[in-house]
Amino acid sequence: MKSTLVVIVVAALVAVGDAATRNRRQASGCFWWAGECKEENKDGQEPQAGGNADKKIEEEPTVRQHHQHQEYQEYASCDKYRGVCVPYYLCRDNNIVTDGAGIIDIRIGGQKDNVTRSTSECPSFLDVCCTSPLPSTTTPPPAPYRSDCGKRNYQGIDVRIQGFQDNQAQFAEFPWMTAILRKELVDGTQKNFYVCGGSLIHPSIILTVAHCVAKLEAGQLTVRLGEWDTQRQYEPHPYQDRDVNAIVIHPQYNRGGALYNDFALLYLNSPAELSYNVDTVCLGIPFDYNQCLVTGWGKDKFGRDGVYQNVLKKVDLPLWEHERCQNALRTTRLGQYFNLHQSFTCAGGEAGKDSCSGDGGSPLVCQNLKTGKYVQAGMVAWGIGCGTAGVPGVYADVPYANEWIVQEADNLLRNTPGYTRSYWQVEQ
Repeated sequence: MKSTLVVIVVAALVAVGDAATRNRRQASGCFWWAGECKEENKDGQEPQAGGNADKKIEEEPTVRQHHQHQEYQEYASCDKYRGVCVPYYLCRDNNIVTDGAGIIDIRIGGQKDNVTRSTSECPSFLDVCCTSPLPSTTTPPPAPYRSDCGKRNYQGIDVRIQGFQDNQAQFAEFPWMTAILRKELVDGTQKNFYVCGGSLIHPSIILTVAHCVAKLEAGQLTVRLGEWDTQRQYEPHPYQDRDVNAIVIHPQYNRGGALYNDFALLYLNSPAELSYNVDTVCLGIPFDYNQCLVTGWGKDKFGRDGVYQNVLKKVDLPLWEHERCQNALRTTRLGQYFNLHQSFTCAGGEAGKDSCSGDGGSPLVCQNLKTGKYVQAGMVAWGIGCGTAGVPGVYADVPYANEWIVQEADNLLRNTPGYTRSYWQVEQ
């Protein structure tokens, strides 16, 4: 009688285990052991593309394993994603059986030293948590971004565009580049119109030329940080918009047209969030006069034929000594008595390579060869035409005004928590 009872109990356990396994692997009347089995939908037809098989499973990360005579089976993760829940017979010595050895000899229960049951983690009693043979599907959180002024991302960030033929910059190659926009209501809707370029010198301060903003009020302006393609939004990191709380113009700015001391600071209503595509340019450290470039969205040529650029562009330009630049400019319509003010510097002079209309305020940066950082040397101010051989473009000389820039920035930031004047002391 006892032996009969034992047989009945064992048979019942086998039936329960077999039924549980089959039910879990069953799909609408199609069982896992049927070699030619195909899943059918409720109408008795094979599922079409775009059906349940294509739906995204909104559960915890899973690992896929392949089983004979069926599609990949998805298993739940366990043990902090180091393992997966699999049928007990697929787990031996805490490792998933991948070569099939021993699976045809199903061992029910027992061998507790080889199999760890985990009813608290795995959804089925017959499943156990077993070390996954695949790498973990979880990715560690990215490390916090560390700001570093003047860092040029030569290869771009997260994506590199191949085949550029018109000096386009890579995405986030120059993270200090800023677009200054004018807000205007059009048919009851606020629109932003490009005014000029600028550079981020502190999370709360933009440096630009005075002639760009002197006739505008702070409330009319928005600055856009981290922009690249002005016409489409597909960049891997979003741009940031900030309103302007205050405009500070150099007290000796010449408003009569000569543009002496063409410097201005914009104080933002909230600091920029520094990231891979938004960061500052360096000020006040030495640089190589032959390792310079200018960036901007301005026109590609002078006059009516010129068009503004959608994607940020860059142009390599060497700096000129002040006297040499003045002599070159005297050969133009400015005449032989023209005097170049000390608040200006010059760059370019190569045919077809220049900043142009619409680039006003855009930064001219040069590299510090010791640190590799880029330092702001100037801002696009004015010129005689664009890209004429032997005639350089004229830029507001940022090192010339460095003391004024730091003093006014210090005044604006004096009540900012954590700010000290040592912010402007950059390693050389």
